[in-house]
Amino acid sequence: MKKLFFIVLLFAGVFTANAQHQINSFFNQNGTIRLETQELDEASDTLASVFHRTEDVVWSRLIYRVIDMRYKQNYQLYFPVTSADPQYRNLFKVMLDAIVDGMPVYEKSQEPGDIKPLLETPLAKDQIPGLLNTDREGISDGDIATSDYMLIHYDSVTDKMSFNDYMYQQYVRNQLKFMILEVVFFDKHYSRLFSKIIAIAPMSSEDIEGEDTPITDALYQSIRFWVVYDDFRPYMARQYMIPQNNDSKRVTFEQFFAQKLYTSYIIGDSNMYDRMLAEAATRGRDEQEDKAIIEKELKKEQQRIENELMTFELDLWEY
Repeated sequence: MKKLFFIVLLFAGVFTANAQHQINSFFNQNGTIRLETQELDEASDTLASVFHRTEDVVWSRLIYRVIDMRYKQNYQLYFPVTSADPQYRNLFKVMLDAIVDGMPVYEKSQEPGDIKPLLETPLAKDQIPGLLNTDREGISDGDIATSDYMLIHYDSVTDKMSFNDYMYQQYVRNQLKFMILEVVFFDKHYSRLFSKIIAIAPMSSEDIEGEDTPITDALYQSIRFWVVYDDFRPYMARQYMIPQNNDSKRVTFEQFFAQKLYTSYIIGDSNMYDRMLAEAATRGRDEQEDKAIIEKELKKEQQRIENELMTFELDLWEY
């Protein structure tokens, strides 16, 4: 009797374990590859994050980085460039769909050359289409809501937004960069250095007024708006990136950023002079005649900040 009871108990444990750890097939019932979209939707509502108390953060520094999607390591953020792919979307399309779904959008500073995001109050819905205008000079304010040159339409009657793909492919060709604002900080409770993306902004070369525009002005003009990363993160967790060389190795956009699989370069940091690296490198120089010198100074300043962050982290282990 005891042996029978033990066998029943063993089978019950096996069934319980299988119920708790559901085995997912690589294929659907019709034999096609399974993309696990349902699991992604469920996981996006349970994203884990480390809690940091204010009193434990004893050092922090704000860093501005540019993610250039022309670098091979960032290709997956740019492709596919069409909006009709049923399985995959690029990062910009995921962002547009999130905005249509109601994700808050914030404007950049109104001070010329100041790229800081204004994260206190989100923009009203009727202001958003104007930020995604592909023909700013040839369109009047009254046509912004319904024009085919808007990537997003706003219906004031239903108070809803919709995506317009008429000019999407033409626009996305010039949308080659993203800027991220991140904070690097030391938490004494964990005794380690952390970094967290605060906000992300799409950059479009289409907005730069002329080839002779100063670097600082071009940087400011290329930013259309900012979104808070934590608002955007659940949408990135629901979308797989287009695979690169291995169709079975799929990661979501959220995993891609969390694991820092992208490459980027520093464009500025928080400093007492309140200026970007480009402004410091071009001060007192002619941007056309001294282009090589300016590029050299920029790289030197970028490397300086990278070295300072690395040295700070290494020095922590000496105590």
